[in-house]
Amino acid sequence: MIKVASYNMRKGIGLDRRRDPGRVLAVLGELDADIVALQEADRRFGTRASAIPPYMFEEHSDYVPVDLLDGRAHAIGWHGNALLVRKGVEVEESHALHLPTLEPRGAVAATVCVDGTRLRVVGMHLDISGLRRRHQARAILDHVDAGENLPTILMGDCNEWRNRGGCLADFGTDHRLVDTGHSFHSRRPVARLDRIFASPELEPVDAGVHQSALALRASDHLPIWARFRTETHNA
Repeated sequence: MIKVASYNMRKGIGLDRRRDPGRVLAVLGELDADIVALQEADRRFGTRASAIPPYMFEEHSDYVPVDLLDGRAHAIGWHGNALLVRKGVEVEESHALHLPTLEPRGAVAATVCVDGTRLRVVGMHLDISGLRRRHQARAILDHVDAGENLPTILMGDCNEWRNRGGCLADFGTDHRLVDTGHSFHSRRPVARLDRIFASPELEPVDAGVHQSALALRASDHLPIWARFRTETHNA
């Protein structure tokens, strides 16, 4: 069984307008996932330093940020997108994805091995423009198609307010959309902006939105999660 989660952490700034990285780490601890895709994980300007100081992952969490090897000492993400893995999960390779955009948008990808199962994970934060979202979805899917044939999970903030069509249809052609629930706004969740898609080899067992007291205050998005049973194990 593999559990994944996606969380737009809003640069660590909660509904009380306080930047509190410890609170975000506590929410991540509650999620207890094997792999987490973060959006808005880095500060917007300057060196784009991580909103959670990297030492805090080592000292106060069970997660390790996936190294994107882009040479930025204080950042953990690419245009705010980052991947975390539970300590002990093997990361075979990882990299940033350059997406067609006028905004600072991007995606990150990694090949990991969880309890003997190898899989590809993509974290993303797509554009507010519907047409550009579709271009970005196509770029991500082209990247997936060009790589090794692996079970694949795509997750992140898709910025898609509709329940069908648009980039959801693009991703849904070859990947199952997992029904997690409404995650935005955390004060009153009415939209499913955050999404998880999985290739057919991954069978969803359960999924949902994490609505703890901490999560309700830590960001304007609530984290979403899904647990999968794998049909095959490949090492």
